[in-house]
Amino acid sequence: MTLRGRFGKEMDDRAKAYTVSVPFDQRLYKQDIAGSIAHARMLAKQGIISDKDAELIIMGLVSIREEIEQGRFKFKEELEDIHMNIESRLIEKIGDVGAKLHTARSRNDQVATDMRLFAKEAISETITRLKVLQQAILALAGDNKRLVMPGYTHLQRAQPVLFAHHLLAYFEMFQRDVGRFQQCHERTDVMPLGSGALAGVPYPIDRDFLAKELGFSKVSANSLDAVSDRDFAIDYLAAASLTMMHVSRLAEEIVLWSTAEFGFVEIDDAFATGSSIMPQKKNPDVAELARGKTGRVYGHLVAAFTTMKALPLSYNRDLQEDKEGLFDSVDTILTTLEVLAPLVASLHVKSDRIGRAAEANYTLATDIADYLVKKGIPFRQAHTIVGNLVRYAIESGKALHDIELIEYRRFCSDFENDVKSITVESSLAARNAPGGTAPEEVEKALAAARRMLHGT
Repeated sequence: MTLRGRFGKEMDDRAKAYTVSVPFDQRLYKQDIAGSIAHARMLAKQGIISDKDAELIIMGLVSIREEIEQGRFKFKEELEDIHMNIESRLIEKIGDVGAKLHTARSRNDQVATDMRLFAKEAISETITRLKVLQQAILALAGDNKRLVMPGYTHLQRAQPVLFAHHLLAYFEMFQRDVGRFQQCHERTDVMPLGSGALAGVPYPIDRDFLAKELGFSKVSANSLDAVSDRDFAIDYLAAASLTMMHVSRLAEEIVLWSTAEFGFVEIDDAFATGSSIMPQKKNPDVAELARGKTGRVYGHLVAAFTTMKALPLSYNRDLQEDKEGLFDSVDTILTTLEVLAPLVASLHVKSDRIGRAAEANYTLATDIADYLVKKGIPFRQAHTIVGNLVRYAIESGKALHDIELIEYRRFCSDFENDVKSITVESSLAARNAPGGTAPEEVEKALAAARRMLHGT
């Protein structure tokens, strides 16, 4: 590289290799070219460069974009980053006019703009794929809306719930994720271009014109903050981490449910793998990877926080570290959501096995305690009575429905024949407070979810 400016020697080759970013920031070529085209139009509109120069610059940029997309563009690591690669190629193609493009901007506000454009697109696509997953969950719930399963606490069978009610819990989680990404989009939708290196620019630029050209709803209020802010990237990583946590919980349940021990679902062959040594195995590898990939997104969030925690204003080269973690997190969450939706949609639900499990392990014990409460017995006392009853049933090898009234009355004289009318169906029906698992409440929840998903 030719020596220029204040430097008296070439950069050390090791330092060049250490600082180069074009191997990963070339991914921003579309955003960088879009920002440059808008900038050229603004410069011409404001009379900073001529219309003819702007037209030539824009034609050159469009041509470069075609070269990149057709695989004909040669990225040069000695040019350090995507911005300088494109600018250098522009000057090669149209001559010194290309050097006018960088008037009234810095790479600092340029890269901040590129990153926000990229993040906005990533957010929109993430929301779209979340809704596809929600649709798969909603369809599975709707197809099995009368199926009863055991609800769990501490991974122990606890009370009967509708399978659809259980699935809709995940719909709610992912709906909160949609809301977080929408909020993230609002905070990302701020244009930093026009901030210069840190202090603004001494040219009569039109930032509102730039914002409109690039699809931003507003412009940044402080040039120092604009070039050094990466909150929007951390916002995405935080929202992605929460989404991946929810993904991981769902994946874990699919893994558990598909075991012989649970036997609640069978994963479609298209989303499972075999064993290299055990011919009978059907492994839930897709669900396991969805669970496992959560950790890498968490890691990128922590890395971003750590990078930003002690940076003085304004721009510092540390900010180059914002890209790889964000890019990888976007790729991870998008591919995970893309594969998880059809996996959920293709699950084979073993309704007979689930239904039998809903009644086993004394899941109606709480209903029997509630029965005694309605007879006027304090709940804590009723709890103890039914606990003793359950211990007796276990020791006798009996289910609750096998116990005779005379046996019930050994534990409490308030038991009457109607205790035998307590069933899974009555248990569900009793839980008809808003948000409960009663069939009519679940029907309302399904309808509300459909309206939410379709924005009606």
